[in-house]
Amino acid sequence: MKRRGTPEADLQRAVVQALRFALPKTAIIHHCANEVTEPGPRGAKRQAILVGMGVHPGFADLIVLCDGRVLFLELKSLKGRLSPSQETFRDAVQTQGHGWALVRSLDDALGALVDHGFVTRVVHRDAAQRQIARPARRTAP
Repeated sequence: MKRRGTPEADLQRAVVQALRFALPKTAIIHHCANEVTEPGPRGAKRQAILVGMGVHPGFADLIVLCDGRVLFLELKSLKGRLSPSQETFRDAVQTQGHGWALVRSLDDALGALVDHGFVTRVVHRDAAQRQIARPARRTAP
């Protein structure tokens, strides 16, 4: 049987692996299974149970907790779009002052860490270029 293409799941596995390498060992990287993909009444019943247990519509694919910072990552394929509930979740999270990022590649994920002030063991290409482009400040003797 041929495996069905799962670009978002493949991306998520790669991102989790990269985050585990890039962040300190104390970082928490968590995926919350937020939906039941089983069709029919049985799947609907399971989804209702999860909602009753606190599953939140549109919750991000990954949450990163490290050194007092919180970052939600929503992973999408190159053509994937946010659902209305994902947009609502994004807006609520940002209004509360937490980080949120749309991730379509490994570079997006690593860039989101830099953009949201996470200290990593990886120098992100764009961040390094920003440092090079910015001339060093000289202080008076």
